[in-house]
Amino acid sequence: MEERLQKFMARCGVASRRKCEEIITKGHVKVNGKLVVELGHKVNDNDKVEVMGNLIKPEERKVYIALNKPEGYVCTVKDEKGRKTVIDLVDVEERIYPIGRLDYDTSGLLLLTNDGEIYNNIMHPRVAKKKNYIALIEGIPTEEELDIFRSGVDIGDYVTAPGEIKITSKEKGNAIVSIFIHEGKNRQIRRMCEKINHPVIKLKRISIGEIKLGSLEKGKWRFLTNEEINYLKNI
Repeated sequence: MEERLQKFMARCGVASRRKCEEIITKGHVKVNGKLVVELGHKVNDNDKVEVMGNLIKPEERKVYIALNKPEGYVCTVKDEKGRKTVIDLVDVEERIYPIGRLDYDTSGLLLLTNDGEIYNNIMHPRVAKKKNYIALIEGIPTEEELDIFRSGVDIGDYVTAPGEIKITSKEKGNAIVSIFIHEGKNRQIRRMCEKINHPVIKLKRISIGEIKLGSLEKGKWRFLTNEEINYLKNI
């Protein structure tokens, strides 16, 4: 059965389908020895597909991983600046990549997989999954400031959707807050908190939809349960 080249590459665990499209258009892919830069090109499992000179083939086993990302790691497969990546923390034979991202200085739940279909399912704009974060922020916000956050915030180049925020405790004049958002713009929570004049000191994601970080230690990872995998496939 034939399928689009970028879908085949994602099925082989190269990257997400969107990233595979970039790899193709940049001229890094050959099919049966010929350079292909068109996204509409179709292949089957019998074709010889090379990415940057490496022959690829469909992964035999799909893996789904939850990682408690520490601060100081980037959410990429490779980093041009030589920084540590989340891939360095996970010891599996399959070529995996992160679903979405967490900022360099943010910790918590990150999902990784070699299943391009799952990636696209989760990242599609129509899927509004609530993500729960715990943040330590400077000072104690007033109810008026919290309401601004809840109503959606202009963070410069984007007006966010309404978010949820509540103070769970106070610590040495600062507040620990629970935040729920369903978007994932670059440094979104940090920028939202800055807009209400309470910058983030520390930030951790503890859930993505129904998948929880739980007691997973920082820097450790686990395979998702069958129940969690079924949840991702059906959202």
